[in-house]
Amino acid sequence: MVQKYQSPVRVYKQPFELVMAAYERRFPTCHLIPMFVASDVTNEETSEDGSSHRIERRCTLDVDAPRLLKRIAGVDYVYFIQKNSLDRRERTLHIESHNETFSNRVIIHETCCYSVHPENEEWTCFEQSASLDIKSFFGFESTVEKIAMKQYASSIKKGKEIIEFYLKELEDEGIGYIPRWTPSSSPQAVTRPTSLSTSPPAPPKPATIPSVSVCQPSESKDSTAQDSVVVQADSLAEILAATPEDKLDADYIKRYLGDLTPLQESCLIRLRKWLQETHKGKIPKDEHILRFLRARDFNMDKAREILCQSLTWRKQHQVDYLLETWSSPQVLQDYYTGGWHHHDKDGRPLYILRLGHMDTKGLVRALGEESLLRHVLSINEEGLRRCEENTKVFGQPISCWTCLVDLEGLNMRHLWRPGVKALLRIIEVVEANYPETLGRLLILRAPRVFPVLWTLVSPFIDENTRKKFLIYAGNDYQGPGGLVDYIDKEVIPDFLGGECMCEVPEGGLVPKSMYRTPEELENEDIRLWTETIYQSASVFKGAPHEVLIEIIDASSVITWDFDICKGDVVFHIYHSKRAPQLPRKDPLGAHGIASPGVNNVQLIDKSWTLGQDYSMVESPLTCKEGESVQGSHITRWPGFYILQWRFHNMPACAATNLPRVDDVLATLQVSSHKCKVMFYTEVLGSEDFRTACCDVQSLGSMTSLESSHSGFSQLSAATISSNQSQSSSMISR
Repeated sequence: MVQKYQSPVRVYKQPFELVMAAYERRFPTCHLIPMFVASDVTNEETSEDGSSHRIERRCTLDVDAPRLLKRIAGVDYVYFIQKNSLDRRERTLHIESHNETFSNRVIIHETCCYSVHPENEEWTCFEQSASLDIKSFFGFESTVEKIAMKQYASSIKKGKEIIEFYLKELEDEGIGYIPRWTPSSSPQAVTRPTSLSTSPPAPPKPATIPSVSVCQPSESKDSTAQDSVVVQADSLAEILAATPEDKLDADYIKRYLGDLTPLQESCLIRLRKWLQETHKGKIPKDEHILRFLRARDFNMDKAREILCQSLTWRKQHQVDYLLETWSSPQVLQDYYTGGWHHHDKDGRPLYILRLGHMDTKGLVRALGEESLLRHVLSINEEGLRRCEENTKVFGQPISCWTCLVDLEGLNMRHLWRPGVKALLRIIEVVEANYPETLGRLLILRAPRVFPVLWTLVSPFIDENTRKKFLIYAGNDYQGPGGLVDYIDKEVIPDFLGGECMCEVPEGGLVPKSMYRTPEELENEDIRLWTETIYQSASVFKGAPHEVLIEIIDASSVITWDFDICKGDVVFHIYHSKRAPQLPRKDPLGAHGIASPGVNNVQLIDKSWTLGQDYSMVESPLTCKEGESVQGSHITRWPGFYILQWRFHNMPACAATNLPRVDDVLATLQVSSHKCKVMFYTEVLGSEDFRTACCDVQSLGSMTSLESSHSGFSQLSAATISSNQSQSSSMISR
C-alpha cells in the first residue's frame, strides 16, 4: 500500500532570500539532524545572469533501524538523490528527492517548495509532500514501513525548527537583510548568500548595503522585539486570510484545531482536498472533518466513508437548517430536563441532563420517537455552535462539550421498553453523525438500577466514547476527584450543592391528557422525516433510474443536485419530442429478486432508437461513489427531457477481453450490482434565469447558479463553483 504525506503551509515571517541563506547552512551536513551524515554535490548549474541555480546532491543517511535488519539488507547507510532548482527571479525553490538505495524494492519520492507568501512578500511559505511504496523487502515490508514513517515524521517535526535555528544564527551574526536578485546583479552578488553556509561573513559595510537594512547585534534584539509586537497585534484571522482557500496554514491548525502530529495533519489535508474535488459547495468545516478522522484513529478511508454517509444524511434531512426551522413543542420546554449551563474548566460547553427527573415514558407517548430525536439533534447542533464560539473566546481549540447527567430519581419506570428503544435509536444516530463531540460525561448519583440501564445501553456506545465516562455513586461527586476537578465551584448547580442557579426544568410527570394515539404519532413521525426536497433512487445493472421533465418554454433551465451514496453511475440527459409512456417502476432487482420499497423508474421504451426517437443533449458524466454533483442545462427546444442515472460498467482490459483485477474488486464491492442516488431537480423559467444571471453578474461573477431550495451544508465554507460548457450547461462535481 502506498503511504502518502501532505504538509500544511508553514509560514516563516522572514523574506525569501534570508530563508534561503538559512536553508543553505544545512549542507553539507547538519548537526541538528543526526541521521544526516553527509552530502556531496554531483552536479551544479547557474544561468548566465545568475537568476537560476540548479544543484544535485547525493545525501548519505544513517537510518535508525535494528542492526539485524541492516545486516540482512547488507547496508550501513541509505543514499538519496536531491535536486534543487532555485529561481531568484520568481523567488521559489523547488526540491525533489528520491532514494537511490533499494530503488527496485522501495520507492520514496518527496517534493518541497519554498515560495513567497501570496499576500506578504516579506514572508516565506513552505510546502511538502511525499509518498512511500514498499514493493518487497526480504519479508520485512511492514517493519520497514513503520521505521520509514517514524523517521520521516520525526524529520518533518524538526524541519521548521532547523530553519528557525539558522535564521537565529544569521541574526546573531548581524545579518538581517539580503538584497533581492535584480537583472543588474552580478553573479558574485547573487551567490553571496549561499556562501554563508561555509564561512559566516562579517556584517556588510554601510557603503555597500544601506545601514537601515543591516541590524547590528544590539539593534537586532530591539528590532526583533518590535517585530514580535507587530505580529501579536495582527489578528490571526488577517494572517490566515492570505492563505489560499484550498490550503491550510500550520499556525491556523495549531490555533483552531489543536496540536496534531505531521501524519495527522497530512490525513486532514488529504481528506479535505478529496472533499473539495468531489463535494464542491458542501465542504465541512475543518474541525468537523477532524472529528471523523479522530473517530477512526486517522484511518482516512474509514473516516471518508462515515463522513460521506453523514453528509448525505444531513442533506437528506436538512439537518443544517434545524436550528432555524425547529422550535421545541411546549411539552419539551416544560418537561425535558436538560439545558446548557456555562462551561467546564477546560472551556468546553457544559450540558446538564437531570435524567432521573425526566418522564421518558410520558415524553415518548406525548411526542413520539422522531420528535425527541429532532430535539436531541438540535442540542447537538447547538453544541457545535457553542464549541466554535468558545474557541474564539478562550483562544484555544474546543471541539467537544462536557455532559453532566444527574440520575437521582432513576427507577424501573425509566426502563420502559419503548423508551429504551427510543434512547438506543438516538444514541445510534448521534454516534454516527456527531463523533468525538463528547469530551467528558459525568454521571452523578447513580442508583442501584443504573447497572441494568448501562448493560442495555453500553454495547451501542463507541469504545472511545465509553472511556470518557466518569460514574459517581451517592455523594462521591462532592469529594476529591469529584465535580470540583472538572467544573469551577462558582458554576456548580444549586441542586448539586453549588451556589449557581440552574435554569434546567425540574421536569415531573407529563399529564396523560397530552398523550397521543399511536396512529397520530406515526403520521407525525412520517411527516417530520419526509420534509425533504431530496428523493432517493436505486440504480441496477440493466435498470437505470429516470426522471421526466416537461419543458414548454424554450430556454428554460433544468437544475440538479445529486449525491452518489453507493456505487458508480453515469449521468445522461436526453430530449424527446414524444411523450414517454407512464412511469413504470421496476419491481425486480438486478437478478429478478423482489425489492420492496425500491424507487427505480424507467421511462425510455426499449423499442426507442437513439438519434430518432430521442437524442442526447449532454455528454455522459461518470460519477464515483461519494461524489456530489450540481449543475444546470439551458434547454434549446420544448418537449420532454429525461435525466438518467445508469449503472457504470467497468471497461475491460484493452489487450484482452478479461476484466482487470481492480475492476473485479470494484465490482464485488457493489452488492448485487446496485447503486444508490439521492437527487433534487428544479426548473427555472427563462425570465427567472435571466434575472438570476443579472443578479450574479452584478456581483461580478457568473460561476454559480444556486437554487433557492438547494440544501448546501451550513457546516461548509461557501465554496460553490460551476464550470460552464459550450452547450450552455453548468456542471460542478
